[in-house]
Amino acid sequence: SAPPSQLHSGTRLQAPTKHSITMALTYKALVAALLMAPAAADITLVAFDGSEGAISDFTELNDPVMGGQSSGTFDVAADGTYGIFDGEVKDVPSLSAPGFIKAAADGSFNDASAAIDGSLVLTVRSTTPEYTGFRVSFAAGTTSAAYACSGGGSLPFSRGCFKAQFDVPAGDEFTTVSVPFNMFSDKWSPATGEQTTTCADDSGVCPTADKLSSIQRVEVWAEGALGDVHLEISDIRAVSAAAAPVVPSVELIPDDYKTCSGAVQDGLRYNMSSRTQAYGLAVPVDDGESLAEAVCCDSRVKPYAEPQYTYVAPDISLYEHLDESGVTTFYDSVCGLPLFMAPMNRTLDEFKADTDEHGWPSFRPEEVVEENIVTDEETGYVTSACGTHLGSFLPDAEGDRWCIDLSCVSGNPITVN
Repeated sequence: SAPPSQLHSGTRLQAPTKHSITMALTYKALVAALLMAPAAADITLVAFDGSEGAISDFTELNDPVMGGQSSGTFDVAADGTYGIFDGEVKDVPSLSAPGFIKAAADGSFNDASAAIDGSLVLTVRSTTPEYTGFRVSFAAGTTSAAYACSGGGSLPFSRGCFKAQFDVPAGDEFTTVSVPFNMFSDKWSPATGEQTTTCADDSGVCPTADKLSSIQRVEVWAEGALGDVHLEISDIRAVSAAAAPVVPSVELIPDDYKTCSGAVQDGLRYNMSSRTQAYGLAVPVDDGESLAEAVCCDSRVKPYAEPQYTYVAPDISLYEHLDESGVTTFYDSVCGLPLFMAPMNRTLDEFKADTDEHGWPSFRPEEVVEENIVTDEETGYVTSACGTHLGSFLPDAEGDRWCIDLSCVSGNPITVN
């Protein structure tokens, strides 16, 4: 199809004005990124090697429900460098449902508040990687951590124990498993361990920096699934986004499906890098792909989109990051090209209303950086000049509209045109 500059030239701003704004904003963003880069934080909460302030004393607890038959143990390895959580989860006969085992450590843990934008990172290995009921929890701000971590918010005064599920890769070596703090919730079922309200649905159940500053208890669980359990734990840490290792994880996408020119940037804007798992997509992708990698770089997802209204999730909150008195530039999440500038030729409230009506950031012709966008009107696919899939071209009653995945336009500027 014809390039965008030919398709919509009648309604766009004049090129010199667009270029001058783009260059000015790009240079400004480069300077701001250098001045405002967050400090890295890597705080050890649990360790068995004597790390300063780390807790290592765990107590194992079996399912206390009458007739519960699940059982487990927690020991420290002979060399004193890791803990061993071992046991079996069985059905509770009276309930005909799986019970649980868990190991809990109480104490005054190191202040982890500086890592609120990052993840809880477990260094673990397992001889039962097929087990699907691994969970981790931490309690903070509770009157009784033990009570809160039994009720999961379902009992009076039992809020404050935040839980999330995790998987352990197969292998003989210790590996790190990252669970973003925005995947935790302090409302979950004490019968199954499943969250009853997610952080994405209600920010009131999310951990906060204040909570991370005063953790009282850390627990590892095996629940909600039958089977043998063996988990070895070297350490558990709170790691900020800035301290997370930079891994070109786009390589996790098989070559047959990879469409991007390079790796998705680390430290995407609007906290998009925290979406380390591609949850909520219409098609399955490979384990380890982040939301941005799957939506922007995996051809299997190209006909679909990121989950609707991702931009208003409590951990993303796009509108809180927009320039209230000016124009916000959106950059390619891979190569850093400026792609859209909004609002242009309309108010910010009009941009928000357009976006809210459709469920994805929605741009009009005046807001397209035409030299960096390729619009295929036949297929509806929208890509950047460097090959990143961005979303769809979906005209409506108001005219031409670019319906864009925020995951793919959350980059930082690294190229000046």
